[in-house]
Order: sequence, then structure tokens, then C-alpha cells
Amino acid sequence: MAKAAPPAHRSAIEPRSQQQIRDDLESSRVRLASTIDQLTYRVHPKTIVKRKLDDIRAQFVDADGALRKDKIATVAGAAVGFVALCIAVRMARRRKD
Repeated sequence: MAKAAPPAHRSAIEPRSQQQIRDDLESSRVRLASTIDQLTYRVHPKTIVKRKLDDIRAQFVDADGALRKDKIATVAGAAVGFVALCIAVRMARRRKD
């Protein structure tokens, strides 16, 4: 079996000094630590809840800070409908008994 020739691009790369390698490793560590910090922040339960609340709040408030009455009316109508349905089901069960 013939040995594979080393890649041609390797011979063109100048060898790095130990200090350059140390500097590269240190910058990689810093980037990795920053990435881990960002991920930890993103998956923290309080951050997730705040982000979801902000998303919900954005549904009911426009860019100017004014309430979006059409969205509020839709949700209020759905809530009233749900309560009416619960009352109707409860009354129907009582009539059976």
C-alpha cells in the first residue's frame, strides 16, 4: 500500500511559534466563554419568561405605545365566550342530576 502524500497546502503554511499558538488558544477560550455566557443567559428561566411576556405585550401594544383595541376586544370576546361555555356546561350537568 502506498503512503498518501501530505496535502499540498501544508508546505505553504509557515510554522507558528509557541506564543502564537498560546494567543490563539487564549482567544478561543475567551470566545467560548462568551458563547457559554450568552447561552446560559438565553436558557435561564427568568429570561425566557421575560422574553415571552415581551412577546405577548407586543401583541397588545403598537410601536407608539398605544393599546391595540382590536386585539384586546378579540381576547376579551374569547374569554367571555369561554366563561359562557363553562356556565352552560355546568348548568347542563346540574339538569341531568
